[in-house]
Amino acid sequence: MSTKPRTPKKTIPIINDPAQPVTRSLYEPHQKIYPRNISGFYKNWRWTMIWITQIVFYGVPWLEWGQRQAVLLDISTHRFYIFGLVLYPQDLIYLVVILIIAALALFLFTAVAGRLWCGFACPQSVYTKIFLWIERQVEGDRASRLRLDASKLNTNKLSKKTIKHALWISFSAWTGFTFLGYFTPIRDLIHNISQWSLSPWETFWICFYAFATYGNAGFLREQICKHMCPYARFQSAMFDNDTLIVTYDQERGEPRSGRSRKVDAKQTGLGDCIDCSFCVQVCPTGIDIRNGLQQECISCGLCVDACNSIMDKMEYPRGLIRFSTQNALTNHWSQEQVLKKILRPRVLIYSALLLLMSAGLVYSLVTRIPFKVDVIRDRGVMSRIAPGGKVENVYQLQITNASEHVETYHISVSGIEDLSLASDSEFTVNAAESRMVAVSLQIADGSIKSGSHPVVFEIVAGDSKERLFEKSIFYMSR
Repeated sequence: MSTKPRTPKKTIPIINDPAQPVTRSLYEPHQKIYPRNISGFYKNWRWTMIWITQIVFYGVPWLEWGQRQAVLLDISTHRFYIFGLVLYPQDLIYLVVILIIAALALFLFTAVAGRLWCGFACPQSVYTKIFLWIERQVEGDRASRLRLDASKLNTNKLSKKTIKHALWISFSAWTGFTFLGYFTPIRDLIHNISQWSLSPWETFWICFYAFATYGNAGFLREQICKHMCPYARFQSAMFDNDTLIVTYDQERGEPRSGRSRKVDAKQTGLGDCIDCSFCVQVCPTGIDIRNGLQQECISCGLCVDACNSIMDKMEYPRGLIRFSTQNALTNHWSQEQVLKKILRPRVLIYSALLLLMSAGLVYSLVTRIPFKVDVIRDRGVMSRIAPGGKVENVYQLQITNASEHVETYHISVSGIEDLSLASDSEFTVNAAESRMVAVSLQIADGSIKSGSHPVVFEIVAGDSKERLFEKSIFYMSR
């Protein structure tokens, strides 16, 4: 039996050409977005919300209430002044309720109409819009900015960039100053700045918030919305098929094609979209809404304004891009049918919870007693024999006056028969201050059995007649 010799396998070596190295990036390079200016209904609403939010932010620290700043979160003294309210760290429950109300409001708005907060009131969107407006005033419209950035460095480019960044930095510094004005009296800040006497912490927070504003609104911009904001990640959990979102009517718009106004789209079999990419050019996050809803969409509606302006020029019906729902597009609902579906169970539940929480917060603030009392029993000496053969217990009462006027408080005790107050019963506490007072209770020795006995302190405010009851114990020795 003869066997044929095996042919050895041929090995072909793979050698990279060192003159032509191959590099592959795992990440798409960032492309700067140059949003185009547009006019329309949603753009006007965006600017309206910008004016409202910024008037509130920059104006509130300058308001006065009596002899103090109207809103001041004074961390150094642990007092939070909000118009007529003086809150203390013990009132943290109010902050918790406010955060719950804010979360419920976010859920409600998202269930009704998507990311309205992002598009119209989010600080990142608001400041990005303001910075873009400054950039547009200095460097020109979208085409001018593109040409300027593509050109070589020259006197014109350097001067415009310098002016733009100087305005950005000035605005950011004023924003940081205003932010700190909520925690330190803003008029004192003005004085300290003029005297070059800012503390290190004040300087740090002004610079930190200014730098954050300058960096986020001037450079990061849409990257915050795309990659850093968690809301874009979990928004889909709050959407359903009846949520109003920015939608592209694909059935009406496709197939898209560029054409003149004289071309009859129906006769040629074309959709209403003329593929002008105007909706992409105005988008602050640079997405194409015609590709469907994307997590980067902030529901600002600028693409709606852009598309409507093109439809007007082409003499087509408006609404190729509009706020609508998935069910409305699928079932060809009218606007009235869409609005009827807004009042669905989850929206009603969110609304009811939001109303209840808001009403509870308002009621709690209105009926809030403007002082607090903490009773601390002297644990060093359980009881002692006082002159006259009586048994005495000593207590420390911390009285916090949460009002803005001097108040006198009257103290009485109950719970044990013949128990008497052997110390002063009236104490005066200055406005928005706390005072620790010593109170002693006495009873005849042997009048009650040994052990602990509950007692109740009653504290009555002299002017408002508000009263508080605080429980403690009286210890009778053996």
